[in-house]
Amino acid sequence: MSPLYAVVLGAIVLTLMSVSLARLHKVKTKADYLVAGRSLPAFVLVFTLLSSWIGSGSLLAGAENAYRHGFAALWQGGGGWAGLLLIYFIAPRARRFAQFTIPDLLEARYNQAARVLGVIAVLFAYTAITSYQLIGGGDILHLLFPALITADLGKYIIAAFVIVFTAIAGMSSVAYMDVFIGLLATFALLLAFPVLTHAAGGWSSVTHSLPATHFQVFGDLSPVQALELFLPTCLLLLGNQSMYQKFFSAKSERDARVAVVGWIIGTVILETVIVALAIVGSVLFPTGEVSRHPREILAYSALHGMPALLGAFLMGAIFAKIISTANNYLFSPATNLVNDVFVRYIAPDASNKRILIVSRLMVVLLGLWALYQAMGTESVLKKALYAYTIYSAALTPVILAAFYSRRANAAGAVSAIAAGTFVTVFWDSVLIHPHLPALIAERDAIFPALLAALLCLVVVSAVTKPPDAEKIAQFHQQQ
Repeated sequence: MSPLYAVVLGAIVLTLMSVSLARLHKVKTKADYLVAGRSLPAFVLVFTLLSSWIGSGSLLAGAENAYRHGFAALWQGGGGWAGLLLIYFIAPRARRFAQFTIPDLLEARYNQAARVLGVIAVLFAYTAITSYQLIGGGDILHLLFPALITADLGKYIIAAFVIVFTAIAGMSSVAYMDVFIGLLATFALLLAFPVLTHAAGGWSSVTHSLPATHFQVFGDLSPVQALELFLPTCLLLLGNQSMYQKFFSAKSERDARVAVVGWIIGTVILETVIVALAIVGSVLFPTGEVSRHPREILAYSALHGMPALLGAFLMGAIFAKIISTANNYLFSPATNLVNDVFVRYIAPDASNKRILIVSRLMVVLLGLWALYQAMGTESVLKKALYAYTIYSAALTPVILAAFYSRRANAAGAVSAIAAGTFVTVFWDSVLIHPHLPALIAERDAIFPALLAALLCLVVVSAVTKPPDAEKIAQFHQQQ
């Protein structure tokens, strides 16, 4: 391995640390730490949204899917694109509401029980998402330094790195690091594609080397399997707390809406390039170590299929993207424990100094929980779909109902969150799985969990008392 890779990685780490420390002196209050003082302009929002969304879910799970199935892997990314189109209309409403977390929204629109169940669902989903970012970062360190760092040791190193960066300055640190990461990743991925394609003998050589199904809409997936990729991603994005926190952090409603336009363009381009790179990589490296661990195909291609300088920058960009996503999904549930549990129920009169100390402690504790999950995870793709499904079924329906339904009430929301979480968490357990017909048991949890949540939301709301007028007024004024 060229020492250039280590130099680039070291430069990225130092740059991220410098950006994070530079924001530290600006963090003096709860609002500064949790929502960057509601000061983020559209330019910063675009890159922090882009960097937080495209992490190991795309770079590892999506690439693994593309290595095996070709362009049909875009069903996973396509769910996000569909969600983004709908978010364009939600973003200004979210900024108008301008709280700190999704459970804030749930209590304002429903009740305290919805807040508490929302916290539980977020903790399950977001620490799972953080865990496979640690796996991705550990894989990269192992590829770069195979004699020194095992994949498991790499997870410990990345966990320590992410915990420190996230704890330093909160949302302000995360957002401004994401500007650097987003620019680096965008240029590295766009430059890498033509170079790697040339190394494979050109696009015509790629198409002739792979099955025709790799270039078809469904490929070798059934329509149901495609929807099992599409729906969790779409619904996660629509209800994504990390995203709503970014909207709560925006300077204005206009900045939030403009940022979504840039986010849509960037996501469609980058996720398509990631899938295409993995497909080309499958032609260059159809056998060997990477064929047994196809989630590593982008990093492996950077290390073995490109000129050293470009390969180093691509490897650095992948590493930085994973760090960014881990930062975002670790920070988000920490804000829940601080804002929705500590401040709400334990110490409502706590000083800003005490809140900042507790916030950083929560980052450390949740980071350790995510690391524990990472040590027991085999498939990043399965872990990603599990995390997406919890959030998609438990929270997205009630979040959207808060903005768009006048009839959804607290009883319906509470039962929906509980049902969606329960079905997802226990779908493969002895409580549910042995009692299901084989045709249903072999499916992922997304359809049954989502159906259970929607039925509870609609039916329970219909047969119980409508919500009070003041509950819905703040979500439906001037609309």
